[in-house]
Amino acid sequence: MNSEPTDPAGETTPPVHQRRVRYSGKNPRHFSEKYKELDPERYPEIVKKVAESGKTPAGTHVPVLMVESMNALRLQAGMIGVDCTLGYGGHAREILTRIAPNGKLIGLDIDPIEQPKTEARLREAGFGEDVFQAVHSNYAGISKVLIQQSLDAVDFIFADLGCSSMQIDDPRRGFTFKREGKLDMRMNPTRGIGAADWLKKVSAANLAEVLRENADEPHAERIADHLAGKFFPTTSALARAVMENTHDETGDSTRRVFQAIRIAVNEEFTALDAFLRSAAFSLKAGGTIAILSFHSGEDRRVKKSFQAGLRDGLYSAISEEVIIAGPEERRANPRSIPAKLRWAQRG
Repeated sequence: MNSEPTDPAGETTPPVHQRRVRYSGKNPRHFSEKYKELDPERYPEIVKKVAESGKTPAGTHVPVLMVESMNALRLQAGMIGVDCTLGYGGHAREILTRIAPNGKLIGLDIDPIEQPKTEARLREAGFGEDVFQAVHSNYAGISKVLIQQSLDAVDFIFADLGCSSMQIDDPRRGFTFKREGKLDMRMNPTRGIGAADWLKKVSAANLAEVLRENADEPHAERIADHLAGKFFPTTSALARAVMENTHDETGDSTRRVFQAIRIAVNEEFTALDAFLRSAAFSLKAGGTIAILSFHSGEDRRVKKSFQAGLRDGLYSAISEEVIIAGPEERRANPRSIPAKLRWAQRG
C-alpha cells in the first residue's frame, strides 16, 4: 500500500519537508534543539566517532557484555525466547541474528517513549512480526505475556536491568543531576507519580531506609531529614539540596541519592523479585536465563534466587562466578564497569 498522501485527483504527492528547529548561537543549548542526539540513526559517522572515543553517543545505548551474554544463553537457530528489557535493541538484534532461521523473540519494555523507536529500528533492520514481537510490559509480568502469546514456556530469557543510556541522556526524563530537567525518573511516565511528588509525600524514616537499601548511602538519616516532605521541581534543585547538606564535592552522595529515589519511584526491586519468582517456570526444560545487573542490590537478589532455584531443583546449573566486563570493554565503554552477569539453566 502506498503510504504517501494523494491529491483530490488521485495523484501521489511527495511528503512535505520538515526543517529542523533552528537555535540561536553556534551550538544548540537545549536538548530539544540537539537534532543529532534526538535522531542519531541519521548520523552514523558521528555516532561511530563518539563510540570509538570511549563514550556512549547521546540518544543511543552500547550493549554491555554482548559476547558473554550470548554465550550464556546458548542460542541456536529456531529458538523462541524473551528479551525482558528491550531498551535500544542492541542485545535483541544480536539474539535475532543467532536464532535465525525460524526463531522468534518477544521484546518487553515499559518505556512508551523509547519502545516504539526501538521497534521501528528493528523493523527497518529486517525483523518482521513473524520473528520479533514488541510488547509493552514490565518483566514482572512475563508469565502473563507468555499466556497472551499462547506459549507455555520459552527456550531462553534475557534481562538487562536498570536504566538505559537514552533515558539517562534525555534531561526531560529527569534521571540525572548532570542535566537540568523536571524531576521525574519514571521509566513509564504515564503511570504512578514522579520523583518530585514522591519526595514530597515520603517520610524521613522511609526515605532513610530507601537511601540505605537502594544505594548504601552512609549519610542516609541526615539527607532524609533534609529532603523528606519537600518539593524539588527540578533535578538541579534536588542536587543542590544534597550537595549543600553533605558538602558532596565528589558527587558520590548525589549520585547515590538519585539512584535510590529512581529505584523507589519505579519499584524496581519489587518488580525484580516478582520476575525472579516466575522466571524458572517460564523456561522449558534445559532453557537458560541470563541477567545483567548494575547494582549490588540487584545482583544480590539474582544470586540468591539462582542459588535457591538450584537447591530446589528448579535449575540444574548456575554460573559459579559472576561474569564481568574485561579490561578492553571497560576502557571502551565505561558504563560496563559495574555490570555483572549471571545465568541459570532450567532443570
